[in-house]
Amino acid sequence: MNQEVYNSDKKLSKKDVVRAFWRWTFFSHANYNYERLEATGVVHCLAPILKKLYGDDKGEFKAAIKRHMLFYNTEPHFGGVINGMFIAMEEERANGASITDEAINGVKTGLMGPFAGIGDTLWQGTLTPILLAFGISLGIEGNLMGPVLYTALMFGIMLPVAYYMWMTGYKLGRSGIQKILEGNLLKSVMIAASTMGAIVLGALSAQFVSLSTPVMINVGGGSMALQADILDKLVLNLLPLAVTLFTLYLLKQQKKATTVLGILMALGAVGGVIGLF
Repeated sequence: MNQEVYNSDKKLSKKDVVRAFWRWTFFSHANYNYERLEATGVVHCLAPILKKLYGDDKGEFKAAIKRHMLFYNTEPHFGGVINGMFIAMEEERANGASITDEAINGVKTGLMGPFAGIGDTLWQGTLTPILLAFGISLGIEGNLMGPVLYTALMFGIMLPVAYYMWMTGYKLGRSGIQKILEGNLLKSVMIAASTMGAIVLGALSAQFVSLSTPVMINVGGGSMALQADILDKLVLNLLPLAVTLFTLYLLKQQKKATTVLGILMALGAVGGVIGLF
């Protein structure tokens, strides 16, 4: 098996890679825009590295900047593994490896979507709702530890995972693509995270969405409570569930969140006035 041989005069230190990680963590979305999304964040985190690798050749340095100004968008923490990979590829290229612009951008464009899906599912669909459940439960009781606990747990979990993914990507380099895509690991993680996220969101909806009706129905010589005696006998908390599903329906119809909120407030006001809710 032939192995590529190249010089290793230009070597990045761990400090260089860690510095790039912190620049990405704090500035990945600082200039987020619809034309290039996170591209300027990529260039900002790479600037010291590219200067170290190509600083003695202005042409190569400018080409590297231009190479990373292409459209790029992924989940910044879990997706940091991609950044670590193309940092390693840039280091190899600066030392003579035959790595083309297309190879580097191919890694970025090929992996940014899958890792965005995984990262968003883990953070927004799983971790954030779980931690919010703890924080909100304390907060509604007037306990200031609610927001403090949420913030501390979020950063305490997020930053170590982001750092691990970043450094793992750098260590794996180009070979990491095959290792990451082998088997059904990514698919299994996404399915597990999506399932847990759905369970947590369902539990949060049941706990925090409240709706009841005082309507009584006369039957023969007696009366029955519409909610307690009929609706809850069919499905417990049917009214809160109906509101939740109605809200989901409106959002899927591309309604703005503020519009949905206005509709719900209007229905609640009208229902309260006529004695329905």
